[in-house]
Amino acid sequence: MFEAKPLNVNSYLSQSEIQKHLENVDYIIMAAPSMMAAPELPLHFTFFLNTSDVLPEAIKPQLLEKFCREHDITQTSHVLSNLERIAFAMTSQETPMPHHIIDDAEANTIPWTLLHIIDFLGESGGFKEAKDGLSGWSYSYNN
Repeated sequence: MFEAKPLNVNSYLSQSEIQKHLENVDYIIMAAPSMMAAPELPLHFTFFLNTSDVLPEAIKPQLLEKFCREHDITQTSHVLSNLERIAFAMTSQETPMPHHIIDDAEANTIPWTLLHIIDFLGESGGFKEAKDGLSGWSYSYNN
């Protein structure tokens, strides 16, 4: 039987490392099992857009629709679309893990940058690993 082990955070990227790391990144998608009880949607998605620009309210739903269409996400709820503090954790994985910082005390202890995120619960025919209880992230580069 497969046993998922939690990722250990070894360190966080510094402010200058974050800027260099994001140079060719278009966006990052993170998928995890929802922590909400049924009948809520089963997956928790976060799209980290590589921009700190304030996006017009009229564009936010269009962006969500675009990402849902591209990633076969068929239902959404509890949508947050806003500029948020994001740190990048070094783990045993190949790419740094984006970390949404909500707590002000935590924001005072690790380097972070402002990025626009789209965070929501969803359903999809894909993302089997997240449905099986694992979390993961993938980078999209703009080359």
